[in-house]
Amino acid sequence: MIRLHHLNRSRSHRIFWLLEEIGQPYEVVRYERDATTNLAPPELLAVHPLGKSPMIELDGRLITESGAIVEILCQKFAPQMIPDANTDAYFSHLELMHFAEGSAMTPILLNLYVGRLKDAGAPLHPRINAELDSHFSYMESVLRPSGHFVMDDLSAADIMLSFPAEIAVRLGRGADYPALAKFVETIQNRPAYTRAMENGNS
Repeated sequence: MIRLHHLNRSRSHRIFWLLEEIGQPYEVVRYERDATTNLAPPELLAVHPLGKSPMIELDGRLITESGAIVEILCQKFAPQMIPDANTDAYFSHLELMHFAEGSAMTPILLNLYVGRLKDAGAPLHPRINAELDSHFSYMESVLRPSGHFVMDDLSAADIMLSFPAEIAVRLGRGADYPALAKFVETIQNRPAYTRAMENGNS
């Protein structure tokens, strides 16, 4: 049994979705953000020194970091979601798996935190918006005609890039990036995604 440590309003929704897609049984340990600070509760620190979510327990081992979790779950239970090794598609897969939590998340998080500074953060917004546009434009450009990022069916990279893609739409950029908006619409209509939303919000 896979155990998912899930923090509300976090990137662990991707892991919920992946678990539903691959049809593996799992149990959930739920944590709630502090209503005032929006920070994760100290109980998560008892699980891992960084106190962050998502984390999973699999075969007696605690696994952290979204990209690693997605990669390991796909390798073990859904190898069809990762391209064959040493192919061009596999190299794209590696690039985008790292891009999702590395490059793409930097301006997204900056936008979130600087936004809390209100007027004090105003001088930073032009640069942050330029970086957001750069990263969203890149994602728009690498989407395949099939509407997926690496292969022509759902892959690990689609799971990982779902979060920044949804942020783009949430920020009102869907009209600027129609392929990205269509990707978000398509994944959100998948039955497994709907089940993940229900489980994650319950």
